Amino acid sequence: MKAKTHKSLRILAHWPIAIIICWCLFALLGPLLPLQPNEIDLTRILLPPGEASVLGYDDLGRPIFDRVILGAKTSFLVSLWVVIVSLLIGVTLGIVSAYYGGWFDHVVVQIIDIFLAFPGILLAIALAGIMGPGIENVVIALSTVGWVGYARLTRAQVLSVKQREHIQAAVALGSQSTSIFYKHILPLILAPIIVEASFGIAGIVIAEAGLSFLGLGVQPPEASWGNMIRDGARYLLVAPHMVLVPGIVLMLVVLAVNLAGDRLRDYFDVRLRSSV
Repeated sequence: MKAKTHKSLRILAHWPIAIIICWCLFALLGPLLPLQPNEIDLTRILLPPGEASVLGYDDLGRPIFDRVILGAKTSFLVSLWVVIVSLLIGVTLGIVSAYYGGWFDHVVVQIIDIFLAFPGILLAIALAGIMGPGIENVVIALSTVGWVGYARLTRAQVLSVKQREHIQAAVALGSQSTSIFYKHILPLILAPIIVEASFGIAGIVIAEAGLSFLGLGVQPPEASWGNMIRDGARYLLVAPHMVLVPGIVLMLVVLAVNLAGDRLRDYFDVRLRSSV
């Protein structure tokens, strides 16, 4: 009996990974599925979940299930591109500023402090409002504020490892700076950066939904979990499924990514692994 209980608990412990895999598969394979997210059927306006559709229909008679799948693609693409761009900018600036120091490091630190003085989401809203709505502008706005965390973390990690013997030996042997960065320094600081990126994905998914909710993100007829919640807010009393379905999906994805980030952090923590 205890063995079955432990087995069930182990299976339940992997549900965040299952949700993340489903999210990625729906985002990547959604365009290949026979979906009709923008098909309007006036006879099915605000129909609740049932036999006609698993998740019901919205205020224009569009199937919510199809639009949730399309929203998964939107959130996945935005989070992927924002993380890639933020990582490239933040990690590069963090390594270079910490390794060389001097006036360049002072300027980078001042820029990081200036960005940290403003709430990131408010700065992203301001940038998205200036550039206008659209998925490309959302990526630019979120990347503009997203690189700061990676730069600060990378700089702190490089300052703690750049005096190690093998790095000093590479310098003494005349190795190029780029070789030292990517062969000797980056492998040592990669683990915390990966963990930071996993938590960053959850924040980006929420930020993208927030910008779309405010009308600064993905524009109709394209679907986003944020604009689906915004459209359903007007019909909350008569058709709560329009808000509950994308809201619950958004919550599950963000929760799963955060839990996966916690597990990554525990995995890379040598002290926790050595105590097990």
